[in-house]
Amino acid sequence: MTITAPTPGLPIVRRVLVATRSHDAIVAALRARRPALECRGALHTDVTADDLAWADVYVGFKRPPGASSLGAVRWVHCTGAGVDSWLAPPALDAAILLTRTPESFGSAIAEWAVARVFAFQQQLSDLATAQRDHRWSPRDVPLVAGTRAVVVGTGDVGGTIARKLAALGVVVDGVSRTGAARAESHTPSPFRAVHPASALASLLPDADWVVLALPDTPATRGLISRDLLARCRGAVLLNAGRGAVLDESALPDALAKGWLRGAALDVFAVEPLPESSPLWDDPRVMISPHCSGPTTVAGAVDGFFECLAALDAGRLPRWTVDRSRGY
Repeated sequence: MTITAPTPGLPIVRRVLVATRSHDAIVAALRARRPALECRGALHTDVTADDLAWADVYVGFKRPPGASSLGAVRWVHCTGAGVDSWLAPPALDAAILLTRTPESFGSAIAEWAVARVFAFQQQLSDLATAQRDHRWSPRDVPLVAGTRAVVVGTGDVGGTIARKLAALGVVVDGVSRTGAARAESHTPSPFRAVHPASALASLLPDADWVVLALPDTPATRGLISRDLLARCRGAVLLNAGRGAVLDESALPDALAKGWLRGAALDVFAVEPLPESSPLWDDPRVMISPHCSGPTTVAGAVDGFFECLAALDAGRLPRWTVDRSRGY
C-alpha cells in the first residue's frame, strides 16, 4: 500500500527516519501500526547524508550535527515540546513541515520541581554532607506549606507544576505572555492570580520559589535578566524550561549576593553544561542533565500518528509549529 497525501503541498509519507535514543523501540512500534511505512533508526549524531537523502520524514528532537541540509526530508516531527533546536540557524527550509509532539510533559516535570523544592526546604544536600562527615547537625526545617511561588509560564507544564505546589499548601502566582492561564474548565485554577511578564519585578521580592517553565522563543529569550534576579530576596530558582530564557552568567553573582539561596537547573544555555562552568562546584546549585521531562516511546509514536492522520485527511496537523512564535 502506498501512503500519499491527498492535498497538494502536503508531504508524501513513505520513508521515516527516527533519530532518537529510543529509535529501535519507536521504529518497531511504527512498523507494527503501519506496515507500509519504511523505517530506519539511528542516534541523531549517527544520521548520515544517505539517511537524509532516503527519508521523507525525520522524527527526532535535534537535527544531525553539522547537517546544513535535510536532503529529501519534507516533514520534521519534533519529539519534544520545545522546537528551538529546529528554529536555530541554519534555518529550516520553509517548505519543510515542522510539527511537535502533543505528549504532555507536565506531570514528569512537576515531579522534578516538587522533588527539588523539598530537597532545598529539607536541606538534604547539607544533611548528606553532615552524614558523610559523621557530624550531628541539628537545624530548623521550615514547612513548604505557606511559602510562595512564582511560576513563569502557565501552559501544560507550568499549570501542572502549580497544581502540585498548590496541593502542598504553596501560594502560587503565575506569569504568562498574555497575563492569563490556559483555560481548563474541568479543574479550578491552581494560581492565586496570573500576571503579565511586566509584573515580574513586583512579584519576585516576595517569592520563595521562582519556577521557569517557558519555551525558547524570541519573546522569552533572556527574559529572566540580571536586573530581575536582583529583585529576588533569597528565592530558589528552578529552571526546567529552556536555558536561553535565563541570564545564566548572572547566577554566580545572584547566589553570592544572596538574591538567590539556591538554584535547580535542568536546562542550560549550552548543553551539555561545559566542565568549566562554576555552577558545577557550587553546593547551592542542583544540576540535572535535561532529563526532567523525557519523551516516552508511546508518546512519540502516538504524536506522530496523530499528525500523520491529519495529513492523510488532507489537512495540516493541529501540532504544526508557528515558526514566528516559536511553538
